[in-house]
Amino acid sequence: MGAMMLAGRMNFATGEFAVKQVPVPEPSSGEVRVRVRAAGICLSDVHLISGQLRPFLLAGDEVTLGHEVSGEVESLGEGVTGVDVGRRVVVGAGKTVGDVVWTMGVDYDGGWAEYVVVPAEVVVPIPDSLPFEQAAIIPDAVSTPWGAIEWTGQVRQGESVGVWGVGGLGAHGVQLLRFAGAAPIIAVDPIEAARRRALDFGADIAIDPADPEFAQTIAAATAGVGLDVAFDFAGVAAVRKQAVRLLRQGGRLVLVGISGGSIEIGNDAMFQYTRKQILGHYGSEPRHIVDLVRLARLGRLDFSRSISGTMPLADAAQGVARLESKTDNPIRLVLLP
Repeated sequence: MGAMMLAGRMNFATGEFAVKQVPVPEPSSGEVRVRVRAAGICLSDVHLISGQLRPFLLAGDEVTLGHEVSGEVESLGEGVTGVDVGRRVVVGAGKTVGDVVWTMGVDYDGGWAEYVVVPAEVVVPIPDSLPFEQAAIIPDAVSTPWGAIEWTGQVRQGESVGVWGVGGLGAHGVQLLRFAGAAPIIAVDPIEAARRRALDFGADIAIDPADPEFAQTIAAATAGVGLDVAFDFAGVAAVRKQAVRLLRQGGRLVLVGISGGSIEIGNDAMFQYTRKQILGHYGSEPRHIVDLVRLARLGRLDFSRSISGTMPLADAAQGVARLESKTDNPIRLVLLP
Protein backbone atom coordinates (compact mmCIF):
# COMPACT_ATOMS: atom_id res chain seq x y z
CA MET A 1 0.00 0.00 0.00
CA GLY A 2 1.26 3.51 -0.88
CA ALA A 3 1.67 6.49 1.41
CA MET A 4 -1.44 7.63 3.25
CA MET A 5 -2.64 11.05 4.41
CA LEU A 6 -5.44 12.65 6.38
CA ALA A 7 -8.35 14.15 4.39
CA GLY A 8 -11.78 15.61 5.15
CA ARG A 9 -14.14 13.52 2.98
CA MET A 10 -17.80 14.12 2.19
CA ASN A 11 -19.87 11.12 1.10
CA PHE A 12 -22.99 12.28 -0.77
CA ALA A 13 -24.54 8.80 -0.84
CA THR A 14 -24.58 8.50 2.96
CA GLY A 15 -24.59 12.22 3.80
CA GLU A 16 -21.63 11.71 6.15
CA PHE A 17 -18.52 13.85 6.56
CA ALA A 18 -15.39 12.34 8.13
CA VAL A 19 -11.69 13.10 8.45
CA LYS A 20 -9.94 9.84 7.57
CA GLN A 21 -6.87 8.25 6.02
CA VAL A 22 -6.75 8.09 2.20
CA PRO A 23 -3.92 7.43 -0.30
CA VAL A 24 -1.66 10.37 -1.14
CA PRO A 25 -2.63 11.40 -4.73
CA GLU A 26 -0.09 11.22 -7.56
CA PRO A 27 0.24 14.10 -10.06
CA SER A 28 -0.49 13.17 -13.68
CA SER A 29 0.92 14.90 -16.74
CA GLY A 30 0.54 18.68 -16.43
CA GLU A 31 -0.29 18.53 -12.72
CA VAL A 32 1.53 19.41 -9.51
CA ARG A 33 1.16 18.09 -5.99
CA VAL A 34 0.89 20.77 -3.32
CA ARG A 35 1.68 20.21 0.35
CA VAL A 36 -1.28 21.99 1.92
CA ARG A 37 -0.35 24.52 4.61
CA ALA A 38 -3.73 26.22 5.06
CA ALA A 39 -7.32 25.63 3.89
CA GLY A 40 -10.30 27.86 4.57
CA ILE A 41 -13.73 26.74 5.77
CA CYS A 42 -16.39 28.36 3.61
CA LEU A 43 -20.15 28.54 4.03
CA SER A 44 -20.49 26.51 0.84
CA ASP A 45 -18.56 23.71 2.58
CA VAL A 46 -21.16 23.89 5.36
CA HIS A 47 -23.90 23.68 2.72
CA LEU A 48 -22.27 20.66 1.05
CA ILE A 49 -22.15 18.86 4.40
CA SER A 50 -25.73 19.81 5.30
CA GLY A 51 -27.06 18.74 1.90
CA GLN A 52 -28.14 22.19 0.68
CA LEU A 53 -25.57 21.99 -2.13
CA ARG A 54 -24.63 18.99 -4.26
CA PRO A 55 -21.91 18.58 -6.92
CA PHE A 56 -23.01 18.53 -10.55
CA LEU A 57 -19.90 16.92 -12.05
CA LEU A 58 -18.40 14.68 -9.34
CA ALA A 59 -17.51 11.16 -10.49
CA GLY A 60 -18.58 8.84 -7.67
CA ASP A 61 -20.11 9.64 -4.30
CA GLU A 62 -17.17 11.01 -2.28
CA VAL A 63 -14.91 14.04 -2.47
CA THR A 64 -12.30 15.79 -0.33
CA LEU A 65 -13.72 19.23 0.50
CA GLY A 66 -11.79 22.50 0.48
CA HIS A 67 -11.50 25.14 -2.26
CA GLU A 68 -9.50 27.82 -0.40
CA VAL A 69 -5.98 26.40 -0.35
CA SER A 70 -2.37 27.51 -0.05
CA GLY A 71 0.84 25.56 0.40
CA GLU A 72 4.12 24.56 -1.20
CA VAL A 73 4.66 22.78 -4.51
CA GLU A 74 5.97 19.35 -3.44
CA SER A 75 6.30 17.42 -6.73
CA LEU A 76 5.73 17.89 -10.46
CA GLY A 77 3.89 15.71 -12.94
CA GLU A 78 5.32 14.93 -16.36
CA GLY A 79 5.84 17.89 -18.66
CA VAL A 80 5.38 20.62 -16.04
CA THR A 81 7.63 23.64 -16.57
CA GLY A 82 7.68 27.11 -15.04
CA VAL A 83 6.77 25.84 -11.56
CA ASP A 84 9.49 25.15 -8.99
CA VAL A 85 9.37 22.54 -6.25
CA GLY A 86 9.25 24.36 -2.90
CA ARG A 87 7.48 27.43 -4.31
CA ARG A 88 4.89 28.97 -1.97
CA VAL A 89 1.58 29.13 -3.85
CA VAL A 90 -2.12 29.75 -3.61
CA VAL A 91 -4.28 27.30 -5.54
CA GLY A 92 -6.98 28.45 -7.95
CA ALA A 93 -10.27 26.76 -7.05
CA GLY A 94 -11.25 25.38 -10.45
CA LYS A 95 -10.02 23.56 -13.52
CA THR A 96 -11.29 23.47 -17.08
CA VAL A 97 -12.31 20.08 -18.43
CA GLY A 98 -13.20 20.54 -22.11
CA ASP A 99 -15.36 23.67 -22.08
CA VAL A 100 -16.62 23.17 -18.53
CA VAL A 101 -15.13 24.60 -15.32
CA TRP A 102 -15.05 22.10 -12.45
CA THR A 103 -14.91 23.41 -8.87
CA MET A 104 -12.18 22.10 -6.56
CA GLY A 105 -13.47 20.50 -3.38
CA VAL A 106 -16.84 19.97 -5.05
CA ASP A 107 -16.38 18.29 -8.43
CA TYR A 108 -12.88 16.94 -7.67
CA ASP A 109 -10.74 16.49 -4.57
CA GLY A 110 -9.87 19.68 -2.72
CA GLY A 111 -7.49 20.85 -0.04
CA TRP A 112 -8.89 19.69 3.30
CA ALA A 113 -5.99 17.25 3.15
CA GLU A 114 -2.27 17.02 3.64
CA TYR A 115 -1.72 17.05 -0.13
CA VAL A 116 -3.75 18.11 -3.16
CA VAL A 117 -3.12 17.49 -6.87
CA VAL A 118 -4.08 20.31 -9.27
CA PRO A 119 -3.29 21.49 -12.82
CA ALA A 120 0.00 23.40 -12.86
CA GLU A 121 -1.64 26.44 -14.44
CA VAL A 122 -3.91 27.12 -11.44
CA VAL A 123 -1.14 27.67 -8.88
CA VAL A 124 -0.19 31.31 -8.28
CA PRO A 125 3.10 32.17 -6.52
CA ILE A 126 2.77 34.13 -3.29
CA PRO A 127 5.40 36.30 -1.60
CA ASP A 128 7.09 35.28 1.65
CA SER A 129 5.39 38.31 3.25
CA LEU A 130 1.91 36.77 2.77
CA PRO A 131 1.13 34.14 5.43
CA PHE A 132 -0.35 30.85 4.21
CA GLU A 133 -3.62 31.28 6.11
CA GLN A 134 -4.23 34.73 4.58
CA ALA A 135 -3.29 33.52 1.09
CA ALA A 136 -5.58 30.48 1.37
CA ILE A 137 -8.76 32.54 1.64
CA ILE A 138 -8.08 34.64 -1.47
CA PRO A 139 -9.70 32.14 -3.88
CA ASP A 140 -13.35 32.64 -2.92
CA ALA A 141 -13.63 34.60 0.35
CA VAL A 142 -11.83 37.51 -1.34
CA SER A 143 -11.89 36.75 -5.07
CA THR A 144 -15.65 36.09 -5.24
CA PRO A 145 -16.63 39.53 -3.88
CA TRP A 146 -13.86 41.13 -5.94
CA GLY A 147 -15.21 39.45 -9.08
CA ALA A 148 -18.72 40.59 -8.17
CA ILE A 149 -17.54 44.19 -7.67
CA GLU A 150 -15.02 44.56 -10.48
CA TRP A 151 -16.51 42.26 -13.12
CA THR A 152 -20.24 41.57 -12.69
CA GLY A 153 -21.23 44.75 -10.85
CA GLN A 154 -18.67 46.99 -12.59
CA VAL A 155 -18.67 49.38 -9.65
CA ARG A 156 -17.20 52.78 -10.45
CA GLN A 157 -15.58 55.28 -8.10
CA GLY A 158 -18.12 57.41 -6.27
CA GLU A 159 -21.08 55.07 -6.76
CA SER A 160 -23.35 54.47 -3.77
CA VAL A 161 -23.40 50.80 -2.77
CA GLY A 162 -25.38 48.66 -0.32
CA VAL A 163 -23.94 45.42 1.06
CA TRP A 164 -26.44 42.96 2.53
CA GLY A 165 -24.75 40.33 4.74
CA VAL A 166 -21.36 41.04 6.35
CA GLY A 167 -20.07 37.49 6.80
CA GLY A 168 -17.03 35.97 5.11
CA LEU A 169 -17.89 37.33 1.65
CA GLY A 170 -19.58 40.53 2.72
CA ALA A 171 -16.81 41.70 5.05
CA HIS A 172 -14.35 41.45 2.17
CA GLY A 173 -16.94 43.05 -0.08
CA VAL A 174 -16.95 46.12 2.16
CA GLN A 175 -13.14 46.21 2.30
CA LEU A 176 -12.83 45.88 -1.49
CA LEU A 177 -15.55 48.46 -2.18
CA ARG A 178 -13.63 50.91 0.00
CA PHE A 179 -10.48 50.10 -2.00
CA ALA A 180 -12.42 50.58 -5.27
CA GLY A 181 -13.69 54.03 -4.23
CA ALA A 182 -17.40 53.37 -3.74
CA ALA A 183 -19.14 56.08 -1.68
CA PRO A 184 -21.14 55.85 0.41
CA ILE A 185 -20.90 52.18 1.42
CA ILE A 186 -23.94 51.08 3.42
CA ALA A 187 -23.70 47.72 5.19
CA VAL A 188 -26.85 45.85 6.21
CA ASP A 189 -26.85 42.99 8.72
CA PRO A 190 -29.12 41.91 11.59
CA ILE A 191 -26.13 40.96 13.78
CA GLU A 192 -24.69 43.88 15.76
CA ALA A 193 -21.15 42.43 15.78
CA ALA A 194 -21.26 42.14 11.98
CA ARG A 195 -22.35 45.77 11.70
CA ARG A 196 -19.46 46.88 13.92
CA ARG A 197 -17.09 44.85 11.76
CA ALA A 198 -18.48 46.47 8.62
CA LEU A 199 -17.60 49.91 10.00
CA ASP A 200 -14.10 48.66 10.88
CA PHE A 201 -13.69 47.36 7.32
CA GLY A 202 -14.67 50.68 5.73
CA ALA A 203 -18.46 51.04 5.60
CA ASP A 204 -19.81 54.56 6.04
CA ILE A 205 -23.08 53.36 7.59
CA ALA A 206 -24.07 50.00 9.12
CA ILE A 207 -27.74 49.35 9.77
CA ASP A 208 -30.10 46.58 10.87
CA PRO A 209 -32.49 45.63 8.01
CA ALA A 210 -35.36 45.66 10.54
CA ASP A 211 -34.61 49.24 11.67
CA PRO A 212 -37.85 51.26 11.34
CA GLU A 213 -35.77 54.16 9.96
CA PHE A 214 -34.12 51.92 7.35
CA ALA A 215 -35.56 53.48 4.17
CA GLN A 216 -35.08 57.01 5.50
CA THR A 217 -31.44 56.27 6.37
CA ILE A 218 -30.73 55.04 2.82
CA ALA A 219 -32.55 58.04 1.35
CA ALA A 220 -30.56 60.47 3.49
CA ALA A 221 -27.26 58.79 2.63
CA THR A 222 -27.97 58.92 -1.13
CA ALA A 223 -29.56 62.39 -1.28
CA GLY A 224 -32.94 60.77 -1.96
CA VAL A 225 -31.78 59.12 -5.17
CA GLY A 226 -31.24 55.52 -4.04
CA LEU A 227 -28.40 53.07 -4.45
CA ASP A 228 -26.39 52.68 -7.63
CA VAL A 229 -25.53 49.09 -6.75
CA ALA A 230 -26.67 46.55 -4.14
CA PHE A 231 -24.93 43.28 -3.33
CA ASP A 232 -26.75 40.33 -1.79
CA PHE A 233 -24.05 38.33 0.00
CA ALA A 234 -26.67 36.68 2.23
CA GLY A 235 -28.68 34.70 -0.33
CA VAL A 236 -32.02 35.57 1.31
CA ALA A 237 -35.28 36.33 -0.54
CA ALA A 238 -36.24 39.16 1.84
CA VAL A 239 -32.88 40.82 1.23
CA ARG A 240 -33.44 40.88 -2.51
CA LYS A 241 -36.90 42.37 -2.15
CA GLN A 242 -35.60 45.10 0.15
CA ALA A 243 -32.54 45.81 -2.03
CA VAL A 244 -34.45 46.10 -5.33
CA ARG A 245 -36.81 48.67 -3.79
CA LEU A 246 -33.87 50.85 -2.74
CA LEU A 247 -32.11 50.95 -6.13
CA ARG A 248 -32.09 54.20 -8.05
CA GLN A 249 -33.25 54.34 -11.64
CA GLY A 250 -30.97 52.06 -13.65
CA GLY A 251 -29.51 50.61 -10.45
CA ARG A 252 -28.28 47.03 -10.30
CA LEU A 253 -28.60 44.22 -7.78
CA VAL A 254 -25.79 41.64 -7.84
CA LEU A 255 -26.70 38.23 -6.43
CA VAL A 256 -23.67 36.58 -4.79
CA GLY A 257 -25.23 34.57 -1.95
CA ILE A 258 -27.22 31.56 -3.13
CA SER A 259 -30.68 30.90 -1.71
CA GLY A 260 -31.69 27.94 -3.86
CA GLY A 261 -35.13 29.54 -4.17
CA SER A 262 -36.96 31.75 -6.65
CA ILE A 263 -36.42 35.43 -7.37
CA GLU A 264 -39.53 37.64 -7.25
CA ILE A 265 -39.56 41.07 -8.81
CA GLY A 266 -43.08 42.06 -7.78
CA ASN A 267 -44.38 44.75 -10.13
CA ASP A 268 -42.59 44.08 -13.42
CA ALA A 269 -43.95 47.27 -15.02
CA MET A 270 -42.26 49.46 -12.37
CA PHE A 271 -39.10 47.33 -12.55
CA GLN A 272 -38.93 47.84 -16.31
CA TYR A 273 -39.93 51.51 -16.19
CA THR A 274 -37.08 52.24 -13.76
CA ARG A 275 -34.72 50.05 -15.85
CA LYS A 276 -33.34 48.23 -12.82
CA GLN A 277 -31.11 45.19 -13.30
CA ILE A 278 -30.60 41.90 -11.43
CA LEU A 279 -27.24 40.26 -12.15
CA GLY A 280 -26.17 36.76 -11.14
CA HIS A 281 -22.62 36.22 -9.95
CA TYR A 282 -20.60 33.10 -9.15
CA GLY A 283 -16.93 32.68 -8.26
CA SER A 284 -14.18 34.63 -9.96
CA GLU A 285 -11.81 34.61 -12.92
CA PRO A 286 -8.16 33.40 -12.63
CA ARG A 287 -6.96 37.00 -13.15
CA HIS A 288 -8.76 38.08 -9.98
CA ILE A 289 -6.57 35.82 -7.82
CA VAL A 290 -3.41 37.06 -9.54
CA ASP A 291 -4.50 40.68 -9.02
CA LEU A 292 -5.38 40.17 -5.35
CA VAL A 293 -2.04 38.50 -4.57
CA ARG A 294 -0.28 41.45 -6.23
CA LEU A 295 -2.37 43.99 -4.31
CA ALA A 296 -1.61 42.20 -1.03
CA ARG A 297 2.11 42.11 -1.88
CA LEU A 298 2.07 45.86 -2.56
CA GLY A 299 0.30 46.56 0.73
CA ARG A 300 -2.89 47.87 -0.89
CA LEU A 301 -4.99 45.16 0.79
CA ASP A 302 -4.52 43.56 4.20
CA PHE A 303 -6.22 40.26 5.08
CA SER A 304 -4.73 39.86 8.56
CA ARG A 305 -8.08 40.74 10.21
CA SER A 306 -9.87 38.09 8.18
CA ILE A 307 -8.54 35.04 10.02
CA SER A 308 -10.93 34.45 12.92
CA GLY A 309 -9.18 31.27 14.08
CA THR A 310 -7.11 28.28 13.02
CA MET A 311 -7.42 24.60 13.90
CA PRO A 312 -5.96 21.22 12.93
CA LEU A 313 -7.45 19.37 9.97
CA ALA A 314 -8.60 16.64 12.36
CA ASP A 315 -10.99 19.20 13.92
CA ALA A 316 -12.65 20.17 10.62
CA ALA A 317 -16.13 19.10 11.79
CA GLN A 318 -15.85 21.44 14.81
CA GLY A 319 -14.87 24.30 12.52
CA VAL A 320 -17.88 23.62 10.30
CA ALA A 321 -20.15 23.64 13.36
CA ARG A 322 -18.66 26.97 14.55
CA LEU A 323 -19.28 28.56 11.16
CA GLU A 324 -22.80 27.15 10.85
CA SER A 325 -23.81 28.41 14.30
CA LYS A 326 -21.94 31.72 13.76
CA THR A 327 -20.17 31.18 17.08
CA ASP A 328 -18.17 34.39 17.72
CA ASN A 329 -19.32 35.60 14.26
CA PRO A 330 -16.22 34.42 12.32
CA ILE A 331 -15.05 35.89 9.01
CA ARG A 332 -12.90 32.87 8.13
CA LEU A 333 -11.76 29.80 10.07
CA VAL A 334 -8.72 28.09 8.59
CA LEU A 335 -7.56 24.47 8.82
CA LEU A 336 -3.83 23.81 9.19
CA PRO A 337 -3.11 20.26 7.94
